Amino acid sequence: MNALVTGAGGFLGLYVVEQLVARGDRVRALCRGTYAELDALGVETHRADLRDREATVAACRGMDVVFHVAGVAGISIDWDYYYGINTLGTQNIVEGCRRHGVGRLVYTSSPSVTFDGTDQKGVDESAPYPSKWLCHYAHTKALAEQHVLAANDTGELLTCALRPHLIWGPRDRHLIAKLLDRARQGRLRRVGDGTNLIDMVYVENAATAHLLAADALRPGSPVAGWTYFLSQGEPVHCWQWIDEILALAGLPPVRKSVSLAAAWKIGAVFEAVYRLLRRKSEPPMTRFLAAQLATSHYFDITRAREDFGYEPAVSTAEGMRRLGEALARG
Repeated sequence: MNALVTGAGGFLGLYVVEQLVARGDRVRALCRGTYAELDALGVETHRADLRDREATVAACRGMDVVFHVAGVAGISIDWDYYYGINTLGTQNIVEGCRRHGVGRLVYTSSPSVTFDGTDQKGVDESAPYPSKWLCHYAHTKALAEQHVLAANDTGELLTCALRPHLIWGPRDRHLIAKLLDRARQGRLRRVGDGTNLIDMVYVENAATAHLLAADALRPGSPVAGWTYFLSQGEPVHCWQWIDEILALAGLPPVRKSVSLAAAWKIGAVFEAVYRLLRRKSEPPMTRFLAAQLATSHYFDITRAREDFGYEPAVSTAEGMRRLGEALARG
């Protein structure tokens, strides 16, 4: 099939491209920069910002399916930035699909769209959106997700949204890189009592789920118009897992800690100061980050297993082994 992958030069996007190419699909990449990895794979590349409506719409021409992986994550307080890329950019993708007759759209969402700052233990896709938002990232991703699902039309465009949680693995320049950077600077603190359980997903498993969902997007399929949590299917102790990652990089475990209440207050102060000073960079702590680090959040992936056959083929142990090899190579 002819597949467009947005954010193809990013962490998850590149794995999606690699898997599509490996099985013989024709791939077009939509990204803002140039990437040697995409050139090596021989894929067609369109350079554009998702906020550029006409360029984004044009990239959808001639495609059978769009994997909308691109987005901006983070905890800064710059609403316009998140809304422009995550929400308006997604609206531009949907318009491109409609204008050019694309039949299928798989959107990469986030479990953060259901996070209200409290524990989420084994919740499924019936979990509601929160009444109050703790960060612009989650809010703008939720708006985009709702737009994608509302666009599902059995006669024209079939859509679904996937919610992979804490994607990790080799080549990660965000989650793992930031974690190790904070640890090396002595700025990493355990938040809460350290007993919280979390879900995460190895990057190759997340990429495979995107292909499975796209293949299942057919008229009459339960996948059409639905959203799915994705994970390894087995939650881990958050801070034990972080210590294991640090050990792979030859770093000591986290020794210092701060209570959730204290971290929440510190985060609220940072948010107020950054808002007052109109700073666009990320604060070192926010209420959202404090709650994410201290609460349990793991999900029921039964529906993904039943509706499109998702199984985490790469185990957590094997994924950690591969990550350790990648970190050793530098």
